[in-house]
Amino acid sequence: MRRALCLLILALVACHDAVAPSGPPAPLSPPPATPAPAATALEPVRCEDLTRLRLPHVTVTETRLVEASDFANPGPSGAERPPLRLPRHCRVLGVSRPTADSEIRFEVAIPEGEAWNGRYEQVGNGAFAGKIHEGDVFVPLAAGFAAAGTDDGHEAGPADASWALGHPEKVIDFGYRAVKETHDAARAIIEAHTGRAPRFSYFSGCSTGGREALIQAQRYPDDFDGIVAGAPTVAFTHVLLGFAWNVQALEATPASYIPRAKLEAIEAAALAACGDEDGVVEDPLACRFDPASLRCKGADTPKCLTDAQVTALRKIYAGPRNPRTGELLEPGFEPGAEAEPHGPEPDGWSFWIAGGAPGAAGKTGEYLLGQTFFASMVFGDPKYDLRRLDFDGDVATTDARISAIVDPAATDLGAFARHGGKLIHYQGWEDAVLAPRGSVAYHERVQAKMGDTSAFYRLFMAPGMLHCEGGRGPNVLATRDAITAWVEHGTPPARLLATKFVDDNPGNSVVRTRPLCPFPQQATWTGTGDRQRAESYVCSPPR
Repeated sequence: MRRALCLLILALVACHDAVAPSGPPAPLSPPPATPAPAATALEPVRCEDLTRLRLPHVTVTETRLVEASDFANPGPSGAERPPLRLPRHCRVLGVSRPTADSEIRFEVAIPEGEAWNGRYEQVGNGAFAGKIHEGDVFVPLAAGFAAAGTDDGHEAGPADASWALGHPEKVIDFGYRAVKETHDAARAIIEAHTGRAPRFSYFSGCSTGGREALIQAQRYPDDFDGIVAGAPTVAFTHVLLGFAWNVQALEATPASYIPRAKLEAIEAAALAACGDEDGVVEDPLACRFDPASLRCKGADTPKCLTDAQVTALRKIYAGPRNPRTGELLEPGFEPGAEAEPHGPEPDGWSFWIAGGAPGAAGKTGEYLLGQTFFASMVFGDPKYDLRRLDFDGDVATTDARISAIVDPAATDLGAFARHGGKLIHYQGWEDAVLAPRGSVAYHERVQAKMGDTSAFYRLFMAPGMLHCEGGRGPNVLATRDAITAWVEHGTPPARLLATKFVDDNPGNSVVRTRPLCPFPQQATWTGTGDRQRAESYVCSPPR
């Protein structure tokens, strides 16, 4: 469990390096001369002199000119990846204090001279943040971007929200202000050092970083030209309600808990009902798997489920509901990846949702995050017990106290569209951390509010992909190429290339490729050609 908890730092990290194009990112070509207006040239400030820069409530604490070098680039789950070749760059550390209780640390990396392609990319964070993920900053840096990241206003482990107790300003910093402060400071530092403003600005993040990405489009629509939001916690508060729901479902009776040994049987039955030849559920929306098919007909064995376990599993698939009104509060999880590992150790369902011995729900990743959230951010009671959460009154309290700060739930993206912004939203259908239908539901709410948004906002769902990366299906997504082509050349992504590498390592050979289609379209085999290659598929309406 200790190693699995350590992987929590990486599993929820805003890991857009996991969706970078295959292999080390090659510097992209310089942006075109149009449509961005010409920037006003300023006298550049040397890297070592940036500590003298005066910005509102910002202190530049350290600067260093770093020579070109290779950077070991482990993936978020610890898998090996090709090293990144970093250009000679100026590394800047700073802190922003917009309130008396704010301490927002950030890092900016700026390629020197012609190594800079004129672009800026800001990266998101993960879970409850608490550190700057320098490796994530280095991914766009290696591609020639100036880049920045933040700790979201506090220093702590990603599964620890105790810093929020008695610190409402820090909660606001985490909710949205830290990313905005980092954007403003980074842009000013880049302009001071290079003598010109970035011609194009991008934001990329997954999980909490995906939440931050959507918040940028909603709260600060003029800040970024292109945004990539991966597996976003669209309703952050209700995601945590879902965690509490699963814990309570698995501990409803002593016989309710589902041990790890039974996850393989559950997955095998779900794939037999809905999977394809690669062991992937291509269309979860059409899957009709009933856990009752595994009900024990005699002795309780790892190959079957007791009545109590069937009830618990149905609740996990269905998602939390208000017991009084019947309202669905958050979608449930999809069948077909219950035993799928997520990295060097199993930490899919077996870490996040179930697994271990009876009563172990109190040790899962969902319990750890849910417990610290409700105790520290919502109720302000370190002794609060997640198991007693009421899905009626406590939901109303949670929404009233915290939703407006942390949830990127707004559906009117008109200001972002008028700015000319472009948004790519993606999520894996096998995600065991954030319910995939949450992304689908948000996309549908935006369409209901605005009509067809394909001119500036497209959703891509990845069959066989876990949380942000990994999984049996193709799971390395070429999002950076797609968003820059859309922003800078007006070429919308008709399909998003997804690649499966041996051992999920982009340094290894390709196993298969598939196109991800703009939702609700689906990739359909043409009937000819290699089924393991993207060119053998077309995007078509849902079947």
